[in-house]
Parts: sequence; structure tokens; C-alpha cells
Amino acid sequence: MTPSARPLPLVASRLLPASSTARWTAGWLLAAVWALAFPLFSPLGPHRLWGCCAAAGYLVAAGATALGRPRSARAAALTGAVVLPLLYLVLTGQGQSEVGVIERSGRLLLESGRLYVDRPAGVEEYTPYLPGMALLGLPRALLGGGDGWTVRLLGDARIWCAAALFTSLWAGRRMLGAPPSPLLPLLVASPVVALPLVVSGVDLPLAGLCCLALAAAVSGRPAVAGAALAAACAMKWTALPAVAVAVAVLGACRGARAAVRCAAVAVSGTAVLVLPGVLLQPAELWRQVFAFPTGRADVPTPASSPLPGHLLAGLGPWGWHVTVALLTLAGLGVALSLWARPPRTAVAAADRLALGLTLAFLLAPAGRFGYLALPLLLVLWARSVTPRPPVASRIVARSRAREPRAAGAA
Repeated sequence: MTPSARPLPLVASRLLPASSTARWTAGWLLAAVWALAFPLFSPLGPHRLWGCCAAAGYLVAAGATALGRPRSARAAALTGAVVLPLLYLVLTGQGQSEVGVIERSGRLLLESGRLYVDRPAGVEEYTPYLPGMALLGLPRALLGGGDGWTVRLLGDARIWCAAALFTSLWAGRRMLGAPPSPLLPLLVASPVVALPLVVSGVDLPLAGLCCLALAAAVSGRPAVAGAALAAACAMKWTALPAVAVAVAVLGACRGARAAVRCAAVAVSGTAVLVLPGVLLQPAELWRQVFAFPTGRADVPTPASSPLPGHLLAGLGPWGWHVTVALLTLAGLGVALSLWARPPRTAVAAADRLALGLTLAFLLAPAGRFGYLALPLLLVLWARSVTPRPPVASRIVARSRAREPRAAGAA
């Protein structure tokens, strides 16, 4: 039998695994190169440590993939990029400043019911998070001031941020009825999740709750979606676009009543979690949560990556107002797209939310390149919980669809 006469599924089964192996090997090698940039160029110790460990894990994963051992590759990537650097940094008490900020908020909440340092003098005294984030710092406060390895391990805010992320992703997958997928461990091992998980973890609970809210909306659970959105909005106000996307999904798939129910639960839940902080420290909440991240506080924010919004805001007061106007127009554009063409699937909803967040991070007066990991995680997660038909079956289906046309032409 000549190669052209071989059955198409047999050809696909022989060619596609080799091409897939090559792509995954190249992907692990690219991740290793990206991780190696941190020990070479980053001034932060936790980032350099993560880069060394992750690069080694990714290189081993590339070798295992080339040898046809995908499970070993996933284990090596997870060990090198997540397990080893996270345990070392947690047990040695190292990490980005955000870890200490969350744990301080939990301690202040337990001791005085307050969350923010009055009249902060330096960047390290600012807490740019809403009251919900302080709950992740409560374990360290409850464990006391001990310095043993159990206190560091069980009290570190990164551990609880990771727990919130994994619990949300697991619950979202169950709601969508998706089977366990090897793509989720790969997503966790990727630099998109592994780096923030190891060094700070602060944005991961927000990302997980947004994924859970979208999954609940797509599966027709408005109350669960609203509760997840309330928890996310009580941590950071950047979760607000997720409310609009979830409401649009429910309105398109389940009707106006479900959409209103989700919005009501989200608004009321956020108010319950945030209102005590607003009543106790209204001025500090405004100064630290809204003015500081947007560059309007007395102390400049360290979030100063050269993104378009930050560059434009640096041109003067008029530049800041132009940036805010562009940000408002982008938000209105995304809102109009939700009204004109609401998403109906998890992939479509995640893509629309990722688009809105990407525009917001690019046009914000202050921001970091690391913020873009959130929309990327949303896009990858949605595709990991959406099963795709096998490639060979799609090729066979296309070949069968061409047969009637070929017969008609004959």
C-alpha cells in the first residue's frame, strides 16, 4: 500500500504524536529559557531562586517529553517550578512584600478589627487590598508569633492563596462536568501560575474565584456565581469586570431572573465583606486601595512597568486624565460587546473577561507586566476544562464532509 493510499486515521495516529511531542518539548525549553532570565536580570532574591529551580525542572521536563514520558515531564516541572522553591521560600520566610502585607492585615483584623495602617509613611505600610484579602492572613495571626517550621508552613499566606486557587479550579471543573485533565497540572507548572504562586500568591485567589464564577454562570448556578464574585470583589476591585461577564452569560443562557439573582448576591455579599472596613477607616481605604494603585497617593506605587497607561500618565496631570478616559472607553466597549453578543460558553466568557482585564491593565495609570498573567490564566483554564474531540476524528470528519462534494463534482 502506498503512503497516499493508507487510511487517514492511521496516518494521523503516526504523525500527530510526533508533532505534539516536538511542540511540548519546545514549550518546556522555552519556559526554561524564560525562567533563566530571572537569575540573570532580576534584582529580587525570591525571583532568582525560582528561576534557577524552575529552569532545572523545565529542562528535565523537556528531556522526559522527548523520551515519550509525559507524566514524568509534568512531575519534574511541578517539582522544579512549584514544590521545591515554594517550600524553601516559605520555610525560610522569604517572599515578595505582598506576603507580609496580607499577614499584617490578618493580624490587625484579629487584634483591633482594623485593616490598614493609619497615615502610612512608606510603601511597605500600604495595603492596596480590600478587606476580604485579610482573611488569608488570619492563619498566621491565629498561630501566634512563633517561628517554628509548622507556623511558617501553615501560616504563610501563599499556602492559603494556593489553597483558594486549587479549590476554586477544582469546583469549577466539577460544575462544568469536565473530566480530570492533564492540562491543569501543566497550567499550574507553567510560569503563568508557578512564579506568582511561589513568590507572592496574591493574585491567585482572585483568578480562581473568577474561574469558579464563570463556571457557575455557564452551568446555570446564579447564587454560586454571585457568591464567588462577592468573594473576589471583596479582595480586589479589579474583579468587577467578572461581574458583568457572569451576568451577561446568565442573561443569555438562563434568562433575566438568573442574571438579576447573580448580581444581587454579588452586590450584597461584597457589601457585607467590605462595609465594615469602609465604616471603620473610610479615608485609609480610599487612600490605600484606590488612590495608591492608581498613582494618586502621596507615596508613588512600585507598580511602574512601562505599559501604555503608565507612560501616558507620566506625561503630567493631563496625561493621567487621558489615561482614565481611555480606560473608561475601553470598559464601555467591552460592556457593549457583552450586550450585543453575550458569551454562552466557558471559553467565550473567559476570553471576554480576559480581553477586558488586558485592556484595563494596559491602560491603567500604574501596573505591572505580571498582572497580565491573570487574563492568560483565564484563557488557558477555560480550554483545559473544555474537552476537544480527538484530532484524528476531526480529520476523518472533514474527509467525510468532502466526499459528497467530490462525488458531485465527478
